[in-house]
Amino acid sequence: MVGGRAVIRLSLALALPLAAVLAGAAPAQADGYRYWSFWQRSGDGGGWTYAAQGPSAARPGDGDMIGFRFAVSEDSRDAATPRGAARFDAICDAGTPPKGGTKRIAVVLDFGTAKDAPDGRTPPTSRTACARVGEDATAGEALAAVAKPLRYNSSALLCAIAGYPTSGCGEAVTARKDGDGESDGGPSAGLIGGVAVVVALGAAAAWQTRRRRT
Repeated sequence: MVGGRAVIRLSLALALPLAAVLAGAAPAQADGYRYWSFWQRSGDGGGWTYAAQGPSAARPGDGDMIGFRFAVSEDSRDAATPRGAARFDAICDAGTPPKGGTKRIAVVLDFGTAKDAPDGRTPPTSRTACARVGEDATAGEALAAVAKPLRYNSSALLCAIAGYPTSGCGEAVTARKDGDGESDGGPSAGLIGGVAVVVALGAAAAWQTRRRRT
């Protein structure tokens, strides 16, 4: 067993330089995706909830709120919510009175920040609107009523609202951050540690095989 432990110690010594090489040589990983996320909330000013359905399928009710935020996000767990605390009554009641056979949906459009914008351009100013649509209308139809032109890709992914952005659709974004402690797009610590463990286990298995043969 002394020889086995020596092999494992040697393999770890070899694995750490290998991990360091991977950290320096591996291509940058995708930091996230630039896209419009879709959110829903009740009109009483509660918190935003990431929509479980796309805007073409979701059917909010009268007095509900829908929000769209343009940002770079890894997935729904870290997606940025629409900013602002406007309630339904502040968006709709003043200029859009109730009307039979229709429903009113408050729409919040957050075009994001320059950090998330393509090429660092200044995004449009965030705004709200009240959509009066048919009783069976979808969130997508409510959005189209107040924020044209919309742009979709061939997979029905919402690419642009009110013409923003002018190009691109859910593209991967690679970020190499400066010395603020954030990731520079290289392999994570978990990946590097995993490489070391895999190399160590492989060396130990090889030693066990040789031991059985002798």
